[in-house]
Amino acid sequence: MPTRAVHLSKVLTSAFMVFAMGLEAARPSNIGSESTKQAPLKKVADVPMPGPAVRFDYQSLDATQGRLYIAHMNANQLVVFDTKKREVVANLDGFSRVHGVWAVPELGKVYASVTGEHKVAAVDMKTLQVLSRVGPINYPDGIAYAPGPQRVFVSDEHGNVDAVIDTKTNSLLASIPLGGGAGNTVYDSGSGHILVAVHEKNEVVAIDPASLRIIGRYPMTGVESPHGIALDESGRLAFVVGEENHMLAVVDLNTMKVLGTQPVGEDPDVLAFDPGLKRLYVSAESGNVFVFREVGKTLVHEGDISIPHAHTVCVDPSTHLVYFPLENIDGHPLLRIMEPTPTQ
Repeated sequence: MPTRAVHLSKVLTSAFMVFAMGLEAARPSNIGSESTKQAPLKKVADVPMPGPAVRFDYQSLDATQGRLYIAHMNANQLVVFDTKKREVVANLDGFSRVHGVWAVPELGKVYASVTGEHKVAAVDMKTLQVLSRVGPINYPDGIAYAPGPQRVFVSDEHGNVDAVIDTKTNSLLASIPLGGGAGNTVYDSGSGHILVAVHEKNEVVAIDPASLRIIGRYPMTGVESPHGIALDESGRLAFVVGEENHMLAVVDLNTMKVLGTQPVGEDPDVLAFDPGLKRLYVSAESGNVFVFREVGKTLVHEGDISIPHAHTVCVDPSTHLVYFPLENIDGHPLLRIMEPTPTQ
């Protein structure tokens, strides 16, 4: 190759290298930003839990008494935890395959899905004695309470219905056909309706708790097999996760229209919303916990963390502490208490 051509080739090569270096410098560095990004939650305490190192499920907080009720599903136990003393005050046996749990302070009762017996147990909050067991319900899972008619609504996941219990007579009133597997059941005080996720239909059903009739079916666009639900009742938003496609939908509670979606951890399960901080926690079977901050009618992803077996979450709105019952950490179950880190 002639000398002049060699020189020109070297000049062009140098110019290209400078140009490429400039592009690289202008490109945002994900590695640097991720390594310095603050985790959205930090550990406050790990409290040992009773029973074997097996799966937990739903939790329910009685904020009036500072008691957290935790379903230790595969131990067949209902754990009662004092959030002020940070200690277990009772561990109740005889709750076969307990899934859902819901505290109703106004009735002085806790309701728990005794799924292994196809029933729901009503427990006295003071004596912690079982008052009644109501059924049959094929596969009782999530629980909600409608204060007006004083009725408990239960997701019958495999029976494709929402079962209704009269709390005055402790009897099964009705089984409302949903047309698919029942995901989570929640009560919306703003509308006075019960909302139920329906797996195969990819929709949320609204039920009038007085007449026990379905009054609306709403498609969850962008969500496949909706399961977990949390509400921001004052902000009139619902948050619904899809088990199959790992997506979270933001739903306008006034119109029941999906406003947008966000990706979350694989096989999302339980959600918890902190109304004071406007923070949403989404736990998944994968152990990934996604944290979002509500801004207007949208969600901003604050970050996510990985905790083994953290598929169930509960938040105390007064202290903003977040609770994760973990089935097996070094061979033992524990309750991990965490607190939010300041917003970036």
